Amino acid sequence: MGVTLQPPESSPMPLTDTSARNAKPKGKPYKLSDGDGMYLLIQPNGAKWWRLKYRIGGKEKSISFGVYPSVSLKDARNARDEARALIAGGVDPSAARKVEAVAVADDEDTFEKVAIAWWEHWKGSCTPGHADNILKRLKADVFPIIGHVPVKKQTAPMLLAMAKRIESRGALDIARRALQTSGQILRYAVAHGLAERNPAADIRPSDALTPRKKQNFARLDEKELPELLRKINDYDGTVITRCALRLMALTFVRTSELIGARWEEIDTKANLWRIPAERMKMRTPHLVPLSKQALAVLDELRQETVNRELLFPGERSPRKPISNNTILFALYRMGYHSRMTGHGFRGVASTILHENGFPHEHIEIQLAHQERNQVSAAYNHATYVQQRAKMMQWWADYLTRAASLGLVMPLKKQA
Repeated sequence: MGVTLQPPESSPMPLTDTSARNAKPKGKPYKLSDGDGMYLLIQPNGAKWWRLKYRIGGKEKSISFGVYPSVSLKDARNARDEARALIAGGVDPSAARKVEAVAVADDEDTFEKVAIAWWEHWKGSCTPGHADNILKRLKADVFPIIGHVPVKKQTAPMLLAMAKRIESRGALDIARRALQTSGQILRYAVAHGLAERNPAADIRPSDALTPRKKQNFARLDEKELPELLRKINDYDGTVITRCALRLMALTFVRTSELIGARWEEIDTKANLWRIPAERMKMRTPHLVPLSKQALAVLDELRQETVNRELLFPGERSPRKPISNNTILFALYRMGYHSRMTGHGFRGVASTILHENGFPHEHIEIQLAHQERNQVSAAYNHATYVQQRAKMMQWWADYLTRAASLGLVMPLKKQA
């Protein structure tokens, strides 16, 4: 389907709120262009309509965004940008608007109603935090657009228009996830006899949405590591934040796994940190062997968190952990904005451990990357635990040497 965005009408400058407000009616309708195909149509009776001229499927069309000043210049431009994003994806904004006008009978199963039923059924298979986030996204991004439409009346163009509207504000990942979640909801509807088919099956996000560029988490090179380690040791923020940074470097767990750590997970007799399945991305338990240096950090933390359940309690509410941004902002304060993240420690550790000859499978298990099936899930978290304990102590000694010497020098790998 051919898509052409209407070029802007000739105009010396975009509109301002003052020029729009001061525009006087004439004997005939006339236009004041704002650019990108949008203009303010001044009627002889004084009404001022925002309109966008565009082409789609080889046909010239227009759409109205409302009357000025009830619809401000800023709001009209936002509506124009959303419409142009739909047009660029092959969606007619006029057709997308018809979604909002779908009539609904009182006894029909709307998308929102079925989505809530699906969420109640599905939420037990994931962490509470992830489940809550999915519901919030549905309420914020999907329900306002197609929530009122019965599942039987859902169409692929409706779903695409919903995703493109989310994408138009630059939320590419959220748009993709909205399509994916909507597909799951409609499959649920089909399975329960609430709809005959799933129109999401007709849409591939890669065909409809802007391709996303793969982004790697910011991280330092090996040669930059000693300076960062010294800055962490000298960090002038709170003791809890400094310990969080040190323990993250020593254990290279995920940020969410670190900040949610509880003292009941720490086994000082076995020198192990036992992270329960419900806090892991892979939904299986994870063992983190604790080096001498990690145990020293924990000893320091205990003095700061007396009678606390969390290793890293927040300042305002000790029953809640520090936020994900605590570590990120600490790195910013130390001068590593856009250069290093909490997740970056994982990449640095993986690279250095691989370069120093540690087995790939040991590193991957320690990173909690390996998939587990239901049969082996109960055992895999303890696989190679002795070998991993030696690897983690080597890694801690490596970091200690790097910080103290100010340069990275190879250590002999432990047998």
